[in-house]
Amino acid sequence: MRPQLRSELLKQRSNPTSRGLLLGMLGLVLFAIALHGVGLAPEHLDSRPEQLMVFGRGEFLGALFAALLGALSVTSEFRHGTIRPTLLTTPRRGRVVAAKVVVSILSGAVFGLAASALAVGAGAAALGPRDIDLQLDGGDIALLVAGSSAAGALWAAIGVGVGAVVRNQVPAVVGIAAWLLFVEGVLAGDALDLDVSKYAPGAAAEALSGQDPGTLLAPALGALVLAVYAGGSVAAAWWATDRRDVV
Repeated sequence: MRPQLRSELLKQRSNPTSRGLLLGMLGLVLFAIALHGVGLAPEHLDSRPEQLMVFGRGEFLGALFAALLGALSVTSEFRHGTIRPTLLTTPRRGRVVAAKVVVSILSGAVFGLAASALAVGAGAAALGPRDIDLQLDGGDIALLVAGSSAAGALWAAIGVGVGAVVRNQVPAVVGIAAWLLFVEGVLAGDALDLDVSKYAPGAAAEALSGQDPGTLLAPALGALVLAVYAGGSVAAAWWATDRRDVV
């Protein structure tokens, strides 16, 4: 198992796409925090829930880019044909899947941590010049950062599952982005107003940081729900890799 882990770590470190995703994520976090922190009126930024919502944009983007990273760790191999020598070197395909999941989880946690830390720092910097007091205490910030790291890790595992099942890079990336950016918003919107929308994977990820407790799940329950999604995705990745032919 160690050779597979070292191989996957090398692939992630040496792949310019991974670095590009990280830099793109950080740039979007800064843009989103600046847009909210400067654009919103002070009366919409002076309470704890509202500040959590703004700072939580970092967690959302961290989960999104972690999922994309997990999906690309699989689909890139199919796109460039490197999946064949990978599986020839390690005929026990379950080990390949396990290595990709473990490394993607670690990388996803880093993405989530970086996104939330930047969001907190940039958010506090944006509020200060506007004479808006920071309403979040140390516990809120710790939960936000820890929840974002956990959400990034679990969404990276989900991304691996999506990538292994879909295999084609474009549909996998578009599907993940569409789900988080559009579909879950529709499910939770006033048009449908589905109470079960809080059990969706994106909403469960937001719950990990304590956002909107009146609507979303409690952090512990959100973590459990998201872990179930991640576990199902890992099982799907194992099945798709072990049972389907590599073409």
